[in-house]
Amino acid sequence: MNDVAQIAPVITIDGPTASGKGTVASLIAQALGWSTLDSGAIYRLTALAVLNHQVPPDDALAVAQIAEHLDVSFHVNGVTLEGQEVSSLIRQEHVGNLASRLAPNPALRAALLARQRAFRRLPGLVADGRDMGTIVFPDADLKIFLVADVLARAERRYKQLIDKGISANLEDLLADMRERDRRDIDRSVAPLVAAQGAHTIDSSKLTIDQTVQTILSLYRT
Repeated sequence: MNDVAQIAPVITIDGPTASGKGTVASLIAQALGWSTLDSGAIYRLTALAVLNHQVPPDDALAVAQIAEHLDVSFHVNGVTLEGQEVSSLIRQEHVGNLASRLAPNPALRAALLARQRAFRRLPGLVADGRDMGTIVFPDADLKIFLVADVLARAERRYKQLIDKGISANLEDLLADMRERDRRDIDRSVAPLVAAQGAHTIDSSKLTIDQTVQTILSLYRT
């Protein structure tokens, strides 16, 4: 890591799926004039590439090679994978579920670590995911662990999908979310856990703006 990267401030926001991490991270970055890292998108992109290339998900080395050579470009309007716009594709539930299954792969995580740390540059970075504060940026200036009741999260995800015109079943989403939480918490590699020194915020009954303002206040003080 170069000297500039070392002094660039970082705010990490970790938490379970659909806790609002991405939206909150984007709004905080906008308020501070910083860049963002959606680490979940990188894992989803890997999952989509695995599907596209018909790589067996249980082939750890093959999956890691896919990640290492991921042809990805992030731009203002979304993200492309191997030249194809995939912003909506990577948000589909089956892609997210596969990403969760692939995430414990140590070789995959190692392949993606340097790619994630490269996002750290001035004036600053807001990074959201599962292990941003524990593994990727352990020296972050502020670490947030954003949680919410699983039913509230399932209802949020249901509304997101319906608003996008994607059919969804709340009970299925709730079951999938509980299973994904279990996988994320129980995995032996980089499990979902609050980083040392992290501030835990329960957003179940908070608006997005209230959550954002709480985190900005913590950073500024």
